[in-house]
Amino acid sequence: QGYEGLVEGGDNIKQANWLSVSNIIQLGGTVIGSARCKAFTTRAGRLRAARNLVEHGITNLCVIGGDGSLTGADIFRSEWSGLLEELVREGQISEEVARENCRLNIVGLVGSIDNDFCGTDMTIGTDSALHRIMEVIDAITTTAQSHQRTFVLEVMGRHCGYLALVSGLASGADWLFIPESPPEDGWEDLMCERLGE
Repeated sequence: QGYEGLVEGGDNIKQANWLSVSNIIQLGGTVIGSARCKAFTTRAGRLRAARNLVEHGITNLCVIGGDGSLTGADIFRSEWSGLLEELVREGQISEEVARENCRLNIVGLVGSIDNDFCGTDMTIGTDSALHRIMEVIDAITTTAQSHQRTFVLEVMGRHCGYLALVSGLASGADWLFIPESPPEDGWEDLMCERLGE
């Protein structure tokens, strides 16, 4: 469950093996879970996470996520030595354990279906999201044609219109709204004219 798992510890931290990842390639989303973690935004929460990692002898993290996850990783990395010092002061770990775990190595991977990260062709999750969108479009297109109806499809993307743009191009959409190019005045009349055609 992401940082929530680090903070809570217990059964959330366990060694992955071959069986852990067998037969999951066709599944959408993340099988290890994902959660917003308010506790990790506080030093006290990060202290608990550090304690749980040290308890398991983990000093390497692979963080897959968006802006919040990667910002949290950078803060955690910058505080790591201070967190260990605090754990020693509080008697939760020995100085020897702190020395053994003195370095926290983090690899950050952008996991964002929005494909809104500079310096990479496609972020983790974008291709899967486009695939799912196209499956839905294929499924509703025949219904729209047989009933002579217009369908409106909203896709995710928040501040980035990449998914809408690419799926719109791939499906031959008649009209498209994306945040990077807000509609001009009078768009309603243009859209009605297009629909009339």
